[in-house]
Amino acid sequence: MVKFSEFTFTSSDGRHTCFAYLWQPDREMPKAVVQIVHGVAEYMGRYDRFARFLAGRGYAVCGEDHLGHGKTGAQGGKFGYFGPRDGWDLVTKDVRQLRMQMGERYPGIPYFLMGHSMGSFLTRTYLCRYPGTLDGAILSGTGQESGALVAAGKAIASLVCKFRGPDAVSQLVNSLSLGSYNKQFKPNRTSADWISRDEKVVDTYLKDPWCTFTPTAGLFRDMMGGLQYIASPGALEQMDPETPVLIFSGDRDPVGGCGKGVRKVCGYFQQRGTRDLTMKLYPGGRHEMLNELNKEEVYDDVLSWLDSHV
Repeated sequence: MVKFSEFTFTSSDGRHTCFAYLWQPDREMPKAVVQIVHGVAEYMGRYDRFARFLAGRGYAVCGEDHLGHGKTGAQGGKFGYFGPRDGWDLVTKDVRQLRMQMGERYPGIPYFLMGHSMGSFLTRTYLCRYPGTLDGAILSGTGQESGALVAAGKAIASLVCKFRGPDAVSQLVNSLSLGSYNKQFKPNRTSADWISRDEKVVDTYLKDPWCTFTPTAGLFRDMMGGLQYIASPGALEQMDPETPVLIFSGDRDPVGGCGKGVRKVCGYFQQRGTRDLTMKLYPGGRHEMLNELNKEEVYDDVLSWLDSHV
């Protein structure tokens, strides 16, 4: 029997309350803790099925709704907004806060961080800033655009922030980033065909008000800055090569450049000398492999990797 609970903590910005969640297994001590870091324009509730799957097999699973997302965003009053400045640092510190709290709650057992999409960028940031504090990392739906493209995106978003404010919503900025992902799936059934081949998943996503907001220019600026950081030689040099890493994605995922960007990220870890590195591309899979038609296969693969590293 999986026990689910909700709790809160003060965000690193000192102003907002972060809502966090814990799925506990029916055993005195879990095998390990898996902390999930969710993506942009979503929230931890979307991971309930996967979290219950892991908890039913002995793992404690936790995660928080980032600033501007889920219950944290609903309480804060502004969806898709990290803050006026240093938003990427704040969210990374919130991820760190939860890791510390769960480490105190479950001392002495393995601890894994699993990030999806933007959450994978935050997880990579965490690996650079807090090396040696994890027993493994899992990256889902990750990627890395060219340095020139990331710099251009950051410049455009920064201009919008300067003239309209960081909490402004820019359809131009959105169309150049998230809005471009659906193009390769024309003729489109919906505006979110790119997330999964499972039409039920897509339709549920599009009916969810906590998923359908347009992120602010400030969030895009912060995320582009984060992408610049995790591709920089200085940051990559900080990663601990002893930390095992699993990277998985669909080979039709536009965030990962249909595999090209995923291989690029894998190359960063290889250059750093990561000794235990696994990459898997699922044929035909789109962005959310945990919500794909073959999600049971993906669940089993993640579980197998975790079991082999506990």
